[in-house]
Amino acid sequence: MSTTLFIVVVVVVTALVFDFTNGFHDSSNAMATSVATGAFTPRRAVLIAAVLNVVGATLSTEVARTISHGMFDDALIQAAPEMVFAGLAGAILWNLATWLLGLPSSSSHALFGGLIGAVVVAAGFQGVHWGTVISKIMLPALIAPAVAAAASAVATWVSYRITGPTDKFGDKMFRNGQRISASMVALAHGTSDGQKTMGVITLVLIAAGYQEAGSAPYSWVVLAAGAAIGLGTYSGGWRIMRTMGKGLVHIDPPQGFAAETTSTVAILASSHLGFALSTTHICTGSILGTGIGRGAKVSWGTFGKMGAAWLITLPCAAVVGAVTSFIAVKGGVIGTIGVIVLLLLSALLIIRQANHNKVDFSNVNDADKVVVAKQTDPELGRPPRSLEQVKAELVGTSPSDRGTGALV
Repeated sequence: MSTTLFIVVVVVVTALVFDFTNGFHDSSNAMATSVATGAFTPRRAVLIAAVLNVVGATLSTEVARTISHGMFDDALIQAAPEMVFAGLAGAILWNLATWLLGLPSSSSHALFGGLIGAVVVAAGFQGVHWGTVISKIMLPALIAPAVAAAASAVATWVSYRITGPTDKFGDKMFRNGQRISASMVALAHGTSDGQKTMGVITLVLIAAGYQEAGSAPYSWVVLAAGAAIGLGTYSGGWRIMRTMGKGLVHIDPPQGFAAETTSTVAILASSHLGFALSTTHICTGSILGTGIGRGAKVSWGTFGKMGAAWLITLPCAAVVGAVTSFIAVKGGVIGTIGVIVLLLLSALLIIRQANHNKVDFSNVNDADKVVVAKQTDPELGRPPRSLEQVKAELVGTSPSDRGTGALV
């Protein structure tokens, strides 16, 4: 196996690993609100989101083209495809770190930051097309959450004009509606985030001479990326789902429906235009807007932490990508193997730390905070529950009359 082919294989595998982390990191984007309101059981929610993420990833390639043909100078990357691997490693490490903290930061910005840092170190600032970065990534990142929050606030206000806070029939209708709206968010998420890994793989295939410049992603790339993000979504990402569903604002079915509908429209529109923006930013903005539209209490402290994570994600991922790029590019094959070992060890340490206070489908709605330290969370003192017990609690019924609940 030639050195170039080895690097290409490493990049493809690492890109699919990133896609997996993207799936579990962002599964809350589609389903946190529907799980919080009881429209879906946690297990059913992630299964539906996983399937629709795969379907969505096959519907469009506009975002993939932005990444593979618009962000970087292909000629410079061709000289050192290791930098693409290094950027992916930086993005994976950042995704795992923010998942541990339960922070819904942007997987997209982690990817872009990691790649930008890696390219700058290996090829210089001229390797990045800064105009594309600003117009397709930075500006949408500032505008999209604000627009989503405003639209969601209006939609929530209208929803509560249709039904009152104590209207049980209206509450049930909106909860049923959430099953459609949340599913649409999952589909839209696939059309956006599923394409980003396709773009990265296509970028390195072009750089290595295995694909013509300007061509669309191969079918096997589309299917592999869709499968990876679907499997990641099915794994749950419960830590971030808790923050999104419980930590920002209390959500009732009318709010959940408004947030999900707004997010769907915004994500699909951005995917059609080729904007590589963050679905996390859009969905968080929509959830925040529901609290404003209803006049409910918003946890501005939690939102402040989210906002801080948004601001530092791209530059921090860029720093990690720069370091891993220096090691991989300067060290050649040995350096690349060293980064792989570093990535594996870091991932194992993060996962081990997370298991000290594990969040899963049985306790995702028990609290609004994610505990990182090695201690017992007082809010999670009760033993793990079965899926049937969780389902009964979500619909507010006892085990004896579960059959009357509206949850599926």
